[in-house]
Amino acid sequence: MARVKLNGLSKSYGKVNVIKDICLDIEDGEFVVLIGPSGCGKSTLLRMIAGLESITDGTLEIGDRPVNDVPPRDRGISMVFQSYALYPHMSSADNMSFSLRLAGEDDASRRGKVARAADILGLGPYLDRLPKQLSGGQRQRVAMGRAIVRKPEVFLFDEPLSNLDAKLRVKMRTELKELHQKLRTTTIYVTHDQVEAMTLADRIVVLRDGRIEQIGTPLELYDNPANAFVGSFLGSPTMNLLQLEVAADNPRSARFPDGEAMCLAEPAPPGPAIVGIRPECFNLAAQPGDGTLQAEVVVVEPTGATTELVVRKAGQDITVLSPQRLNARPGDKVWLMPDATRARAFPHGDNHIG
Repeated sequence: MARVKLNGLSKSYGKVNVIKDICLDIEDGEFVVLIGPSGCGKSTLLRMIAGLESITDGTLEIGDRPVNDVPPRDRGISMVFQSYALYPHMSSADNMSFSLRLAGEDDASRRGKVARAADILGLGPYLDRLPKQLSGGQRQRVAMGRAIVRKPEVFLFDEPLSNLDAKLRVKMRTELKELHQKLRTTTIYVTHDQVEAMTLADRIVVLRDGRIEQIGTPLELYDNPANAFVGSFLGSPTMNLLQLEVAADNPRSARFPDGEAMCLAEPAPPGPAIVGIRPECFNLAAQPGDGTLQAEVVVVEPTGATTELVVRKAGQDITVLSPQRLNARPGDKVWLMPDATRARAFPHGDNHIG
C-alpha cells in the first residue's frame, strides 16, 4: 500500500488545458472517488496516475517516490477498466495470471495467487471458463482478480460498473466495498455516478472543467456543499436550487416571488440568491400554518419505501421526498414545512450547471 500525492498536476493537449493544477494527497489505504460530469477530466487524471497519459506540469508521487517518468508497469499500480479488457481465448485463471507469467513467475506461485484472488472474489467455480461463458459481473470480478494478483500498492478503477445493469451494479458496489475492507489497498476510483461515490468513498473529489471544486467525506459534501454545483451534483434526487430573494431586513429569510418566505440556516447577503435544500428536508403539513409554503402537486412517483413528489411553487419546481405513502394527485394543494437548519444560500452568480 502507498500514499499518492498530486502536486500541481496539469495536462494540456496543444492549447487546450484539460487538467489544471490539481493538488491532492491520498492517504495510505484510503478509498478516494473522483467524480464530476462528462468531460471534467476525471478519467484523464486517472490515466495520468497510471502512466497512460503524460504529465504536462507538476509532480506525481506514489509511496513517496516521484513517478512522472516511471513506466506504468513499474509504478506499483493495477488498473481495472470499464470494458473489462479480458483476453477472449483465455480462461479466467489464465486472464488473472497473465501478467504474472509475463513477469516470469513460476507455475506454483501463479496458481497460489490466482487461488487467493478467486477465493476473495468468489470465482472458484469459474476459473476454467472463457469470458464469453461469464456474466457481466463475473467478467468484472475476473478483471478485479487480475489486478489483485499483482498485489499493487494502488488500485485504479475507471468506471468499472458502468456496463452493468442496475441490480448488478448495486451488488458489485457491495462487493467492492467489502474487497477494500479486506485488502485496505489505496484505491482511486472514477465514476460519474454519485450514488457509487457516496456509498464507496472515504473521501470524494468533485471535479469540474479540470479543477477541484471540493474535497471531503461523502456526508461533508452532501450536507455542506461549497457551491451550488457540488450541491446539485451529489444526491439522488438532486438538491433543489431555488431562485429566491434574501430580505434586506432579515438575512435569514428568503422570499419566493409570491411573497412566502423560507428560513435559512445561516445569514445571507440581501438580494437575489440561489437557495439549496435537499428533497428529504421537507415535511408535509395537513394545513397551512406558520412557516408553511403552499404548492401544487405536479408529479407523484411512489417507489414503495418512499414517495417522490414534484410540486410547483411560484413558477419553480421543487422535489420532495417523503418516507410516507401519500394519496396526493396532480393538481392537489400541499403545504410544505422546510427544515430551516438545512436550507443554505449560494451566491446568485454561482453557476451550478456542469
